[in-house]
Amino acid sequence: MAKKLEITLKRSVIGRPESQRVTVRTLGLRKTYQTVVQDDNPAIRGMINKVSHLVQVRELND
Repeated sequence: MAKKLEITLKRSVIGRPESQRVTVRTLGLRKTYQTVVQDDNPAIRGMINKVSHLVQVRELND
């Protein structure tokens, strides 16, 4: 697995269920097309799977 993940919010959370909104906020994303870098671990992977239709993920090999 990669050590870091670059996560970009590609679609808006408007009209999405509250649980998906909370998950996006927990990942550190607030605005559309904002990008954050997170450590690659099972918790982050689970959050990404929950909102995979809203985000784009790129693995960064350091």
